[in-house]
Amino acid sequence: MPHNHDVILLESVKVHRARLRGAFLFGQLQERRTANDNVKRVIGSMVLAAVICAGCVGGSFVMKIMADQAAAKAKANATVQILDRGFGDLA
Repeated sequence: MPHNHDVILLESVKVHRARLRGAFLFGQLQERRTANDNVKRVIGSMVLAAVICAGCVGGSFVMKIMADQAAAKAKANATVQILDRGFGDLA
């Protein structure tokens, strides 16, 4: 703790003003703690939900792209087999 009495006085005035400002803006201390804790929880929950949703959408997108590529590859292979059979009959 500082030995300078002026510094102690200035710090106590600073803390007092911060408490008064907080009480004026947000209400009593019990209400502020509850509100701030709940707001942090709500924001955290919303961020977590957004991350989970983004992961699901990204996974679904990747799975659809892979399925489309597999379908296109299967269609191309089927077309090649049909053409091979058709030309095989002519030869």
